[in-house]
Amino acid sequence: MGLRDDKVAHGHKDLGEACIAPGGYASGLDGQEIGVRRENVVPGRPGDQRSSVLRQLFRPLDTAIGGNHLTYQALAFIGSAAQKSCAILALFLIWELLPRTGVVDPYLLPPFTKVVGALYRLIASGEIFGHMLSSFRRSVGGFSIAIAIGIPLGVLMGWFKGFEKSIDPLLQVFRNTSILALFPVFILLFGLGEISKIAIIFWGTLWPTMLNTIGGVKNADPLIIKSARSMGVSRFTLLFRVIIPAASPSILTGIRLSAANAILILVAAEMLGANSGLGFLIFYSEQSYAIPEMYAGIVAIAALGWTVNYLLVIFERRVTRWKEQVHGA
Repeated sequence: MGLRDDKVAHGHKDLGEACIAPGGYASGLDGQEIGVRRENVVPGRPGDQRSSVLRQLFRPLDTAIGGNHLTYQALAFIGSAAQKSCAILALFLIWELLPRTGVVDPYLLPPFTKVVGALYRLIASGEIFGHMLSSFRRSVGGFSIAIAIGIPLGVLMGWFKGFEKSIDPLLQVFRNTSILALFPVFILLFGLGEISKIAIIFWGTLWPTMLNTIGGVKNADPLIIKSARSMGVSRFTLLFRVIIPAASPSILTGIRLSAANAILILVAAEMLGANSGLGFLIFYSEQSYAIPEMYAGIVAIAALGWTVNYLLVIFERRVTRWKEQVHGA
């Protein structure tokens, strides 16, 4: 290679190094990013700045334990849990202080410790478990029927445009009708038994799942659809192997919203014509002037709703792990 070739090669090398943008993307001569990414190197674990910070803060501890990586994970978990719990702990502290200081009537809003005591008595007697089992059975029954009907119907409406145009006006009328306004209708049709409560929960949880399924199917990536069609796949294979997997994040979001609605509607359904359930416990305690037990039932419902949502979030992350891999690529 001659002198000219050495200069050209050296110039290209310098130019390539100079065109690496601060964010890690290479830039062309016109300043546009060309999609080549160079990972930033962070001391400690590559690409993990939080671990680097923890190493700096806990360097003496690192020396004592011999640099155990599990310790950093534990510290990161504790820090994340503490950050997420700050608002809830602040709420409990304010709840405790307001009645203690006389700002709020302690009879109307008992201190949080008294509510915890009432909840402990309900747990110790086993009464709370019977109510939770009744509520869980009703909510799961209505929720399951809504999922079994909402997802297939949403896929059909999102995939077949003619079917959607014909049924959409009726769908809009039904979903914009108040759920609680229809509760007397369900009582007239199904009586005061379990069927009416499961039916009202089904009606209230149907729409989030169905609408999110419709949106997920309709908003599937057109490039993926064109690529699949160019490979000669059948319409049936395209729907079940491409469209539905692509719509799964939206479908799972609708399922989470439906689960939240099931808990909310459950309370109203159990306040009328029920002799068990968390909603019945709240209503009966209020009528009996057992205010701490009433708040204990509210706390139990909140804990139940949080648990269901947390499990669904874990399930969603496992099912849509491919989405995180695609975005992280």
